[in-house]
Amino acid sequence: MAEVHQLILQHGVDAARAMAATKAERRAVDAAAAVLADEEARLGITHAGFAMTSLPHKRIEEPVWRREGYRTTLLVEAGRDRQGAVIGVPYGSVARLILLYLQTEAIRSGSPEVELGPSMKSWMSRMSLSTGGRTYQLVAEQARRISACRLTFFTDCGNGAEARHNGAFVQDAISLSGVVGDDQQPALWQDRVRLDPGFWRSLKEHPVPVREEAIKAIGTRSLAIDVYVWLAYRLHALGRPTPVSWTAVHTQFGAGFRLVRQIKPTFTEALQLALAVYPEARVDVGKEGLVLYPSPPAVPKAEAQRLGIA
Repeated sequence: MAEVHQLILQHGVDAARAMAATKAERRAVDAAAAVLADEEARLGITHAGFAMTSLPHKRIEEPVWRREGYRTTLLVEAGRDRQGAVIGVPYGSVARLILLYLQTEAIRSGSPEVELGPSMKSWMSRMSLSTGGRTYQLVAEQARRISACRLTFFTDCGNGAEARHNGAFVQDAISLSGVVGDDQQPALWQDRVRLDPGFWRSLKEHPVPVREEAIKAIGTRSLAIDVYVWLAYRLHALGRPTPVSWTAVHTQFGAGFRLVRQIKPTFTEALQLALAVYPEARVDVGKEGLVLYPSPPAVPKAEAQRLGIA
């Protein structure tokens, strides 16, 4: 499909949707239109480690999750309950959205202590993630998994040296209050939660700014969220066109795909959606893999600098 943003600007959203040949292309048009129409740009923050690695997209039964990215390896170990039963590794789009909120609010306030309660509920509503019914159960389950797990980031420093960060996401559990609010829905959270000291320190050293409205437009497609964060981290820092082989794509994003060729259609669709919400990005897709080109940042530098992010 031709450059989706130009199609929208030249012909309008309805005409651009009519030109789309597939459901994925129509989804990309809708996402691009949502980002272009958003007049209140909001800044989100995620750890650079999640730009090079990622959580699972689907539920896994294994108690340990390992992913490799460029010079980075992420190891997530599931926690246990008081009876010793494995709680499980956090996964999917809901886990990513909870973590995005925690990281963003910590950087925004300059404190590892993050307000939950009405603030998080309002944010989730803004992200089109309701807190009732089945969604309540999904959020509760992912919060429980996030609270209990341990994580380790390994980073290659060159000359055979390796940096290792051990820790967790939060210092204490994100617990449900069980109190019913004014809207007759359970009030999800206790008042505040504190990020793990090691994770908070590492987050301050390695923040990646993203557009909140871009994540919202992507919605529940966790692979597209990961691809968008990856591009937001890599493209603006490039000094020249950089090839990325399909093998490298499979290593970083190919969980659940045994063969390299199996990931290509799914990844290409996720990339299309990520590019739709990142109009400044320049990426080519070819037979051998991708070519990443130096591109303006997903979040303007002046906006990021207001939060003290270079």
